[in-house]
Formats: sequence, structure tokens, C-alpha cells
Amino acid sequence: MKQKSQFSVQIFGLGKFRNRTFCLLFFCCFFGRFISAQRLSSEEIQAAAKDKFSDAIFDLKSFLALRNDGHFPEEVEQNLKWCDSVFSALDFEVKRISTEGAPLLFAEQKISKKAKTILFYLQIDGQPVDSTKWNQPNAFEATLKEKQASDWKTIAFEKLQTEYDADWRIFARSASDSKGPAMAFISALQILQSKKLKPQFNIKVIMDFQEEMGSPHLAPAVVANKELLAADMMLIMDGTRHLSNLPTLCYGARGIATATLRVFGPRTPLHSGQYGNFAPNPIFETAKLLGSLKDENGRVTLAGFYDGISISDSEKKALLQVPENRDSLLLRLGVAGPDAVGDNYQEALQYPTLNIRGLKAAWVGNEVRTIIPAEVIAEIDMRLVPESDGTRLMEALKSHIQAQGYHLVDSLPTDAERRTHPKLASFNYRLGSKPFRTPMDSDTGTFLNTALQKVFGEDIVNMRTTGGSQPIAPFINTLGIPAVSVRIPNPDNNIHSPNENLRLGNFLEGIVTCLAILDQPLD
Repeated sequence: MKQKSQFSVQIFGLGKFRNRTFCLLFFCCFFGRFISAQRLSSEEIQAAAKDKFSDAIFDLKSFLALRNDGHFPEEVEQNLKWCDSVFSALDFEVKRISTEGAPLLFAEQKISKKAKTILFYLQIDGQPVDSTKWNQPNAFEATLKEKQASDWKTIAFEKLQTEYDADWRIFARSASDSKGPAMAFISALQILQSKKLKPQFNIKVIMDFQEEMGSPHLAPAVVANKELLAADMMLIMDGTRHLSNLPTLCYGARGIATATLRVFGPRTPLHSGQYGNFAPNPIFETAKLLGSLKDENGRVTLAGFYDGISISDSEKKALLQVPENRDSLLLRLGVAGPDAVGDNYQEALQYPTLNIRGLKAAWVGNEVRTIIPAEVIAEIDMRLVPESDGTRLMEALKSHIQAQGYHLVDSLPTDAERRTHPKLASFNYRLGSKPFRTPMDSDTGTFLNTALQKVFGEDIVNMRTTGGSQPIAPFINTLGIPAVSVRIPNPDNNIHSPNENLRLGNFLEGIVTCLAILDQPLD
């Protein structure tokens, strides 16, 4: 019998292997694992992000051109198809999740059954646009601008093919909230794909197309897809950086509840000359009512509004680590002093708020008229913390209105009600996203700080909570996982307002941030 050929190898003291096939398999498995486990250095991450930047910024421009108001199904659909094509090209398995309203989009890249999994949340929709308030013809045509004196001047977008200035900005709806962060994440994935590198954890991505509407169908969708969405942690690619504009991690967000108060006056608007001194003007009583909701120090007067909230000494110490200057903040905001809720800005964020977000009665400006208005509409919002209950606080507001002598009706008051009650109003409220909070000393916090310190050093801001709201509580409550928001946009980005913008330096650092996280081992 012909003697079998021998192939001997000695490596790292593992001994000799005589079977050629086994040895080749060993080399492929061992060195393949070794190569895939390679980590990029800080310098390599920075260089890769810079190399990708020009392509990424033009991809973002194309993405921003897609109108994305979640109220319109056709706009949801075009953004969903764009995201589907991008993640399919990145070798993700993509699935549409149907809901009673707008669909969600899910994407997954499996590395190993034994590896841990991170679920990334991307917000794709944006707030409605009032084009008359934007300093450019089209809020969805990304415009490059630079600061000249006190104004932002348009410069040619093509400059970005050869030039770069960190302080230039892209102005467009959703540039910062939150297509910019989504594109930074996508760009980091594309960099890894081009380098044939993979993270050491499985990646799941959930894309929300109605976040600005309060994600009305997200919670039941999470429950119905619990196994599909299962992960070890959740990272939220949404939200603005701390005022210092340093790389920011935020471990919680407030919830939100909204209400509409309508105070009724005469049946129709009345001539102020003919009926002044006779027909009561509802604005005066409404002003007294709204003014009664806060004391002279800015604290909400509703019974039990701040009940159950306490901040430990260690938590106060952590809050003080956030780099802030009270005087500078007041100067930036253009106010003489703060409301007396919390000892500082970060402490103020730990409490619920009550805000009058809109007020309407008759006409103003060039349309002003000498009338007594028929009604006053006040739009109200509350930002909630985990210790507060939205239903309880809204019911407390309703009771306060009634205690001020108002008779509440379901719609328009009847003639009998108008004859009987001097104070008439309607009050309706809606609960939106719930608050959440992840411990700052959690394994998730350690993982993220390790990744970011590699590329940014010690200048990382860790915030206990943010003032805004995010629809993340359904994931935490249903999946039982911690969640942290990775912040990218500049704090002065005009979020939700006309002339929303994204600083180029922040977008570049956003790519660096995402690449550092994707490259960080997760044990």
C-alpha cells in the first residue's frame, strides 16, 4: 500500500499534525479568527473616517433630499426603500415589520451564535417644515453654509470634493435629527465592509419612521417581535451633544405627555368697541389660569408634581462632572436667571416639566383685529421622568383647571352650558413615549467609554438623562436590556426648527464614534 503523505507542523507549542486536510483547516480557522479579531488603532479609525468623509457627505445630501414627514405614507415608503437598499448592500438581512400604521424596518448581520448582540435604533423621519421660515428655497435640498460675520452664507456644495472646514454646516430638515447620525453609522459599516472587517458582536438595527409622531405603533410591534429584536444592549443613534459639544453619552430620556386646553368665550368673535366692558374676554381668565400653574420661582404648583424624586449624593457628584458653567449657559440662553428646580442645569433635567408650547387667540401682526376672541387654545406638554406617572400628572392638571372654577365639556359647549357656567373649557391629553434610565456605571457604559476614549481621550461627557424624549421604553421593558444614546450633532443645531443644521466636524466625529464602537470587542 502506498504510504500516506505526511505534513508536519509545529506552531505555538500545539504539537505535530500529520493530516494535511486537518492542518489546512486549522490554519484557516485559527488565522481567520485572528484576522477578524484585529482591532483598528485610533490613527487608523481617524484616517478611515477622513477617507470616507467626502462620499459620506454626498450620500447624506441624497438621503436628506427624501421628504420624511411620518404623517404621509408615500414619504415613509420612499425612505424605507432607501434604507432597505443600503442595508441590503451591506449584507444585512432586511425585514419589513408591519404595524397598524407606518411599518418599521429591521436589519440584521449575524457574526456568531455565541457572540453578543447590539441593537441600534435609527430615527428616519423628521418634523414638518414651514418653508417660509427657512433661509433657503428648499428645506430638503441640503445647503452648505459658512459663518460670515453674524450670518450664514451659502457656499458651493461641490467645495466639499476638495476642501473641508469643520465649522461649515449642512442646513436641511433632519440633518441633525436624525439622518446625520444614521448616515454616520451607515458610513462606519461601509468602512468595515471595504476593509473586510467585521465587529465581534452581532448587529441588529431597527428603523423608526414615525418617531416625531411619538412612535404610536412601536410598543406593540416590539412585543410582537420580541425574539427578533432580542439583544444584550441597545444604542440609540439620536439626540444632540452636550452644550460643550464634546462626545456625549446619555443614559436616559424623559417621557412626554401632551394636552390641549380650549377656553371658550362668546359664541363668535365680537367687536371690541361695541361689546368691550360687557362681554368677557377669555384671554384674561386664561392668562390667570396658566399663570397659576407655576409659582414665582418657576416651580410647578400642581399637587404632588415632584413626588417620589430623589437624587443621591453619588448621583449629584456624577452630575457635577458634566462640564457646565452657569453664567455662560444663562448668557447663551439670553435669560437673567433659571427656574428654581434643581441646584444646576443637570439636576433640573432630573425632574418633570410643565410647558406651554403654543398659545392662540385671534390674530396678531398685520392681521390684527379689534375683536374679543371666541376662544383661546393653549397647547401644553409635560416631560416625564421614571419616577413620575403621566396619567397622574395630567389628571392633577385637569383637577387644577376645575378647581379654578372651569366647567369642562367634551366638545363645543351647548347653549344651556353657556347660560349656566361663566368659565367653560375643554381639556384633552395624550400620553406619548415613556421615560427610561440606564445606570451610568453599567457594563454598557463601560463598553462605550472604552471605545470612545480610544479615539477622543478623556473628553467624554456622560449625562444621566436628557431633557428630550425618545420612544425607547418599550424596548427596555419588553426586552429587558439597557439603552444608551450616542450623541453626534452639535448642540446649536436648531433641532425641530427652521434652519436645522449639522456641523461638518460633528459629522466626521460621528463616523469616528460609530467606527470606534463597531470595532470595540464586546465580552
